Amino acid sequence: MRLIMNADDFGISKAINLGIIKGFKNGIVTSTTLMCNMETTEHAVNLAKENPKLGVGIHLVLTAGRPLSKNVKTLVDNEGNFLKYDNIVESACIEDIRREFRKQFEKFLSLGIVPTHIDTHHHVHSIESVFEVVAELAKEYNIPVRHIKAIREEKYESIKTTTKFVDSFYNISMIEPKMLINILEDNINVDSLEIMCHPGCLDSKIISSSSYAYPRVKELETLTNKEVIQFINEKNIELINFRGIQLKFKNDSYI
Repeated sequence: MRLIMNADDFGISKAINLGIIKGFKNGIVTSTTLMCNMETTEHAVNLAKENPKLGVGIHLVLTAGRPLSKNVKTLVDNEGNFLKYDNIVESACIEDIRREFRKQFEKFLSLGIVPTHIDTHHHVHSIESVFEVVAELAKEYNIPVRHIKAIREEKYESIKTTTKFVDSFYNISMIEPKMLINILEDNINVDSLEIMCHPGCLDSKIISSSSYAYPRVKELETLTNKEVIQFINEKNIELINFRGIQLKFKNDSYI
């Protein structure tokens, strides 16, 4: 098995950034995705440049913080903040999504790094209209995208992804070392597997603004756990990032 352990939310706060780097240096984190509209985005990029073997993709955002574009009225509330997920589904205009995602890509590239892949905050690319824009960018930049179950149409067959994607390593009851080892055992014969994770340390920013705060510390503990690392070594699981992924979507690629 080739395993990508991708840490979402790089850039959301300094403590999260440092936690992700700790998971990379001392554990099994191989990849992360950067939020380009945060106050601590550049802090994350500086850390990434110090750790060039860490794969860094783009974590496109429509549901946290504020947009980088000035005129995307269908994406924001009266105070200029991004809408919640349900409101995005109801009201977002695809042209506003395209404008904002391209702006976030421009910001990413301006920071001097090249994205390894694309995913989205709160999985907004599971909305088909959003995925149309994500697919455009994936094809334009020739980079993989995190797979989502709903999109299996022929028009997306050239988009590269992993064989499987697992999002169950999440919430306090599912992030113990034993649970992660179980996930790996269940998928030991899979060619390439991405597991989503959200490791981090805590600061006032993340405690006050995120509904998923304290479990991030537990995730980091699990991702640096000696038993987990030993299992990976014993089973000859290869830790990779998205730079080597060349597979197309498959019908069984989401569990």
